[in-house]
Amino acid sequence: MSSMKSKLRCTGAIAVLCLLALAASCRGFFVKPTLTSLAVGPVSPTIYVGNVNNTVQMFAVGTFNDGSNSNNTPVSWSVSGTNATTNQPIATISASGLVTAQASGSGTVTATSNVLPSISGTQPITVSVACTSAPIITPTTGTLTQQIPSITFTATCNGGVDISDVATWFSSNTNLATFAGSTLTATANSGANGSFYITASANGFTSQQIQLSTSGF
Repeated sequence: MSSMKSKLRCTGAIAVLCLLALAASCRGFFVKPTLTSLAVGPVSPTIYVGNVNNTVQMFAVGTFNDGSNSNNTPVSWSVSGTNATTNQPIATISASGLVTAQASGSGTVTATSNVLPSISGTQPITVSVACTSAPIITPTTGTLTQQIPSITFTATCNGGVDISDVATWFSSNTNLATFAGSTLTATANSGANGSFYITASANGFTSQQIQLSTSGF
């Protein structure tokens, strides 16, 4: 009887060892997914200089080679961009991805993988001035010619704060002239001369219309 018990114990021990070995070998088939890309959000946020709406919490979502996604991917954060007038950084960013406005301007938030530093994601960000009245445009007149095909405008609000680089610029006739930033450039073809107007908008306020023209094309 004792011999039978010993055999059973031995058989049981062997079975347990076999199960452990099988489990270990099976685990070898489950390879940890590899990060392939990072997406950064929210999309194109705008925050404001001052004490109101002056921060935004960024987040990063990783995509892996097995098609899965995770918002727990460890990343390092950075933000670029300076004010066009003062060259001051537009914002700071914490280790957790909280952006805080410093000066008006446009820039980029970047998340870089801590595991695979070659993989990063970016998102544009705008830091604006919380205008409490309509922007004011200067100069208030102008004519685009072949000799002077471009004019750079300035928009200010709140008693003179420059918002030129963050305002939304509008040309009423893009067949005559279009904006790139705050610079208006003639697009008129030969004989396509005429009058049009421009505006600048920020924070729901729109400037008065500035009447312009193209001539000599």
